[in-house]
Amino acid sequence: MFTLTHSSLQVGLLSLAQLGPVITFALFGGALADAFDRRKLLLVANVCMAATSVGLALNTVAGARVWPIYVCTALNAGFGSIDAPTRTAVVTNLVRREQIPIAAALSQIGFQAGIVIGPAVAGVILNASIATAYWIDVATFVVTLALVARLRPLVPEGGGTKAGLRSVREGLRYLRTQPAVQGTFLIDINAMVFGMPRALFPQLGTQLYHGGAGTVGLLYAAPGAGALLGAATTGWVGSIRRQGRAVIIAVVAWGAAIAAFGAVPWLALGLVLLAVAGAADVISAVFRGTILQLQVPDRLRGRLSAVNIAVVTGGPRLGDLEAGVVATAVNAQFSVVSGGVACIAGAALLARLRPQLGSWRAADTIDVTQ
Repeated sequence: MFTLTHSSLQVGLLSLAQLGPVITFALFGGALADAFDRRKLLLVANVCMAATSVGLALNTVAGARVWPIYVCTALNAGFGSIDAPTRTAVVTNLVRREQIPIAAALSQIGFQAGIVIGPAVAGVILNASIATAYWIDVATFVVTLALVARLRPLVPEGGGTKAGLRSVREGLRYLRTQPAVQGTFLIDINAMVFGMPRALFPQLGTQLYHGGAGTVGLLYAAPGAGALLGAATTGWVGSIRRQGRAVIIAVVAWGAAIAAFGAVPWLALGLVLLAVAGAADVISAVFRGTILQLQVPDRLRGRLSAVNIAVVTGGPRLGDLEAGVVATAVNAQFSVVSGGVACIAGAALLARLRPQLGSWRAADTIDVTQ
């Protein structure tokens, strides 16, 4: 998009164009995941995502017009929001109850590896051609489809609930009765809105650290690198008994690392603190995922997973706005430090308002995986 338009605004609008489809498709995708064979739904969603990559490749070969990029990218994000809650919902059908924390950790390893490795590999491929990158993406979907096709049918408990607005409302009504699950969503929103400083990385990299594009790239990469390392070393999570309290501690650690990052003027230490924040974030994600999997009945898991996707996707975008507004009103460092402190305060407040989150233990839940 930047090559075609030479406009950073167009690049930003491309990201914004994905938000509406992500939230809309996620809510109805969750209802679909609780209505139909989840294996078939995964196949359909991945075929549709592969089709958008084919569209992007053909558009590039045909001369690369702007509007197909907007359309294909938005549709890809939307179909991905059907795929994501469906994949989350099938975990308890594929592993034993006691393996769920480890399964959540493995999922985070794959996700964080994609964040760190994907852009680097894409950069190498793009040196050949943009179309080649899209065709390789299509090839990876072929592998995914072949693997999913080998799974047994994954029908929701009770045969499924009819998809529609009533199904979506049922999921939201259930959420109102689950303060611990509410707590996992609210504490993640708190962490991302107040403690996500990524919109300030270009300003910090060039003004505070007096670097260039390479320095800014390091700032963006550091949280992902820390998250990948944290995910790869989470073998211990299965031994934790107070998973809800672990979520609160991890979010406080995230906020503290972000606040400290904003207060230090040294790049090397700043990168270390961002990596620590990334590791804390992935630990929070593992335990939040565990609570979601074990607390929510199978018949509702797709819909609640969809709400989680909307939270995880929307929070960082709101965080970009908050960070930018405060930085404009005061300065970038104040925005980062105050955001980290606000994140810690928010976690403490939520621990008080949603005590069920802090006291949640897997041992106290009924077996909802059957």
